[in-house]
Amino acid sequence: MTERGLLIKGVGSFYEVLTESGETVTSKARGAFRREGLVPTVGDHVIVERKEQGYAQLCEILPRRNLMVRPPVANVDQLLIVVSAGVPEPDWLLLDRLIIAAKRMRIVPVPVLNKIDDASGQIAKTFAEEYRAFDTLSVSAVTREGIDRLKDMMRGKVTCLAGQSAVGKSSLLNALIPDLHLETGDLSRKTERGRHTTRHAELWPFEGGAVLDTPGFSMFETDCLEQDELDACYPEFADAAPCRFPGCIHISEPDCGVKPLLASGALSEGRYERYCEIAQEYQYRRKHRYD
Repeated sequence: MTERGLLIKGVGSFYEVLTESGETVTSKARGAFRREGLVPTVGDHVIVERKEQGYAQLCEILPRRNLMVRPPVANVDQLLIVVSAGVPEPDWLLLDRLIIAAKRMRIVPVPVLNKIDDASGQIAKTFAEEYRAFDTLSVSAVTREGIDRLKDMMRGKVTCLAGQSAVGKSSLLNALIPDLHLETGDLSRKTERGRHTTRHAELWPFEGGAVLDTPGFSMFETDCLEQDELDACYPEFADAAPCRFPGCIHISEPDCGVKPLLASGALSEGRYERYCEIAQEYQYRRKHRYD
């Protein structure tokens, strides 16, 4: 008997698959996968065949919608990018880069401000002003403020958490799924950096979908983006007038349609300053891609 399922965990040559019937079965991949260069990945939709004795066989990996390399996980619906309202201070540039990486992989980015029970007023203000073009969440794993809304947003979706260490990703997961009892990393008093506590990629079934915690400080490399691809990662640019020159990078060109957004308040100074840094990096990569 064959069944469709979701690959939720892989250890060595064994794979845990959550079947559509709600049962978790341990499977081994068929030998042809290795010859074909296929690697089953957490998040894959797969076909398994049950055996009368022994382990089930993982027979087929269905087409993937997307694939993240670090951590390795497929078919992610949304990326919750968590920053802290207290300590550690948010790395806004990292948040912007992760938004770009998510959009490039057709994953919905959701900026999340955690630790609002210990909020810095300025951090909360910056978060609200600079990311108003996105669906955002403000939550506290301690007081559970915003947890019900977070649960609703995750229902029926495969969700990945990302962000700096010690922003409280594991604490949020413990608040959502108390039976997980995930280890949480305290901040080092000397460095104010979080200890990495997550050891491997694993999906946990949750509210008709699944959730994955990423290991500590997470970064996703993106290819050399063309300017129009980068523009598409900034929803604030949608209301911009057409630029005079094709390929305008919106920094020093005359008659740019994006820069007036600053004067109108549709684009924040902080987001624009970080955009300029990112845009110049991609411009350099494009110029030197064939070196």
